[in-house]
Amino acid sequence: MSDEIADRYPLLARLDEPFDLHELEDEDLERLGVEMRAAIIDTVSTTGGHLGASLGTVELTIALHRELRSPRDRIIWDVGHQAYGHKLLTGRLEGFDTLRQYGGTSGFLRRVESEHDIMGAGHASTSISYAAGLAAAQRQTGRQDGHVVAVIGDGALTGGMAYEGLNQAGALGLPIKVLLNDNGMSISPNVGALSKMFQRVRVDPTLTKVREELEDRLARIPGAIEFGGHVRDATKSLWFVSGALFEALGFAYLGPVDGHDIGAMRRALQQTLEMDRPVVIHAKTTKGKGYTPAEGDGEAMHGATPFVIESGKAKKKSSGPPAYTEVFGKALVAEAERDPRVVGLTAAMAKGTGMRHMLERFPERSYDVGIAEQHAVVFACGLAIEGYRPVCAIYSTFLQRGFDPIVHDVAIQELPMVFAIDRGGLVGDDGPTHHGAFDLAYLRAIPGMTIMAPKDEAELVDMLHTALRLDGPSAFRYPRGAGSGAEIPEQPRALPVGKAEVLEAGEEVALIGYGFGAQLAAQAADVVAEELGTRPTVVNARFCKPIDATLMRQMASRHELLVTIEDHASLAGFGSAVLESLDDTGARVLRLGLPDRFVDHGKRELLLDEVGLTPVAVAARTVSALRAPTSQIVSA
Repeated sequence: MSDEIADRYPLLARLDEPFDLHELEDEDLERLGVEMRAAIIDTVSTTGGHLGASLGTVELTIALHRELRSPRDRIIWDVGHQAYGHKLLTGRLEGFDTLRQYGGTSGFLRRVESEHDIMGAGHASTSISYAAGLAAAQRQTGRQDGHVVAVIGDGALTGGMAYEGLNQAGALGLPIKVLLNDNGMSISPNVGALSKMFQRVRVDPTLTKVREELEDRLARIPGAIEFGGHVRDATKSLWFVSGALFEALGFAYLGPVDGHDIGAMRRALQQTLEMDRPVVIHAKTTKGKGYTPAEGDGEAMHGATPFVIESGKAKKKSSGPPAYTEVFGKALVAEAERDPRVVGLTAAMAKGTGMRHMLERFPERSYDVGIAEQHAVVFACGLAIEGYRPVCAIYSTFLQRGFDPIVHDVAIQELPMVFAIDRGGLVGDDGPTHHGAFDLAYLRAIPGMTIMAPKDEAELVDMLHTALRLDGPSAFRYPRGAGSGAEIPEQPRALPVGKAEVLEAGEEVALIGYGFGAQLAAQAADVVAEELGTRPTVVNARFCKPIDATLMRQMASRHELLVTIEDHASLAGFGSAVLESLDDTGARVLRLGLPDRFVDHGKRELLLDEVGLTPVAVAARTVSALRAPTSQIVSA
């Protein structure tokens, strides 16, 4: 370890493994928390990352690793947003400055990165199910020397899977410990009735104090134990104290506990770890604790971009075109102003999807349903049945969770719903759990689904306008980041469904791009022309379903090679759709897309270069395929 790291974080540098915490005195643990916060802030200010969530769990993390022995004891971190401190205590201080960088430390948990990362996750609400499975396996094998603890934020409790896990663990009496990190936020402020229940406990400590005093006094009365239990349960039900919910599911409940008091957290863990039953420890924390800008704006500092430590303000970026997300958000407001039937929905990502614009302008026609994509889809179905035109804005990677209701509730009933799929393609630093690589594959097979992708932000506006005028379900995907600078139309136009456009007529080779691939095709055309001496044809496909089969067959008859280009998995993506439209023609097709593996994290530009989706790489593979021996299909 470098001298600079050892000097800056002397206590952290002494820890080779989390069990070394057992050698530290109580006052050392407090100092350790200060160093951990400094390391997290120092690193994220440079690399960007999930700052607020991890700052809020520093003391929780210290208490867990002080009372447990990882990896013998299984610590499960929901999502991974909260786990930067865990990384620091499990031998990753050196290299932590490479957080979320290409080839560096992952921003989430990964089993291949450390034996202390029991599971890998980037999506919420899974930890309790993992913990229940681990505990069930230990029960099967007769193992009794290891504890299982799931750390889950209250935001993740808006996801239904968390309750499926609680239900199973409670029914089986599995001795898991659920540490509820209650900070009142997921990414945006939490929504829903459960959030209000937690909020009442959080802001009114009198409820907890009165309950504790009542139970203590009843315990001193001879023969009052059974009576006291009834009073305790009735009191919880009367005041809606959150413990009543968990106890109804078979869990003992302890809390709320100050999650920033290491001693209190250790005592809570000591009290519950040896209990041979499921337990919830309810810890109250502050998102962004210890760093004023993060405490003041938990949403902005959730997924922080590089920032100036002194002010918390993002480091200046060069000005440029607006992001696709912002263009979508404003276009949706414009559509809602024209049509009172338009309704916007998102799943805990109001800012990330641009839905905040709709929530601000039309709060009565906008819904944030929490981390509940399945519910979002079916909730939107109800709106559609009553004559509204719902637009669900959800990241590609999270929409995967809504696949079943898209089939069962949307498509079979032919409801006019629109899915605005943000983060289609490689997203960059968040890595494989967040890359939007599979949406075409899981949507394309659904009957009646119209699927589009714009070549630029102007066409995105047109596609939203088009989708809202269809009688059945539709979806359009767009990438993360800035647009190309195309001029946004004042009045959008409805596109002819299933029709591509030829951007440039050429010969020998046709470069057929879908979405981002259309821009890439236009850029690669110049390189191909230099190499071949003739200009290729460039096509903006626009639609993946229905595909413009007529144009594809014309391209096949006029060119020696067709090259499909997409920022999506090559298997079952747009290129596959083109092949299916040409299956009896003998056309030669080169499909360029994402490889059949999970792409790691790193800047999007670096990842595109790695997978061969750059103008130079596309041109090189095109020329190579053209000069290869004749065959029907040339696969990526």
